[in-house]
Amino acid sequence: MGSRTDGRVPNVLITGTPGTGKTSLASLVAGQSGFQHIEVGKWVKERGLHDGWDSELQCFVLDEDKVCDAMEESMSRGGNVVDYHGCDFFPERWFDLVVVLQTDNGILYDRLQRRGYTGRKLQENIECEIMHVIIEEARVSYREDILRVLKSNAVEDQEANLELVLAALSGRGLPPAREANGAANGSANGAAPRVRHGKRIKTHS
Repeated sequence: MGSRTDGRVPNVLITGTPGTGKTSLASLVAGQSGFQHIEVGKWVKERGLHDGWDSELQCFVLDEDKVCDAMEESMSRGGNVVDYHGCDFFPERWFDLVVVLQTDNGILYDRLQRRGYTGRKLQENIECEIMHVIIEEARVSYREDILRVLKSNAVEDQEANLELVLAALSGRGLPPAREANGAANGSANGAAPRVRHGKRIKTHS
C-alpha cells in the first residue's frame, strides 16, 4: 500500500462507535506517518458542515454532501487519516485501508459515561456496538481486502493497531483479516440488525 499505480499517496479511514479510540489512533498514525489527520467531527463543527444542532442528542446534524465536498481536494491528493463514527457516505475510491475499531461493551459503556453521555445518546451508541452497525456499514461500502476489524480495549491493542496501520502504509502489506469481539461472521446472530422501532440506529458523537 506504500504506493498506488495511479501515483496517489494512500488514504486511511479509521471508524467505529464513539469511544472506541478512533481519534487517538488516527492522531498517532498521522504523527508517525506525516499524514494529515482529518477529524471529521471537528471539521463539521468548525466549518459549518451541518444542518443545525440536535438538542436531544447534543450533537450537530451532519450534512454528508457538505462534508464530502469539503474533503474532496485533500482526499484526491492522498496522505490522509480520516476518523469518524460513520463510513457509508464516503466515496469508496477515497480509501486504501479501512479500519473499524471495536470495544467490549462494558468498557465502552464506562468510557462514554466518563464523556458525559446519558439517556438516548448513551443507549443508542451502545446498541450500535452490540449490533455491529459500523462493521456492517463498512462491509457494504468497502472491499473486503482493504477492511480490517480490530479490537480496541486497552493500550496494548492501540499499540498493535498502530503497528498494523503503519506497516500497511509503508508497503509491508496487511496481515490476514482478524475480527474483534466475535464479529467474524457479522453479529452473533448473523447479519447485524440496524433498525429498531422502524428507525435506523445510528451512532452519535
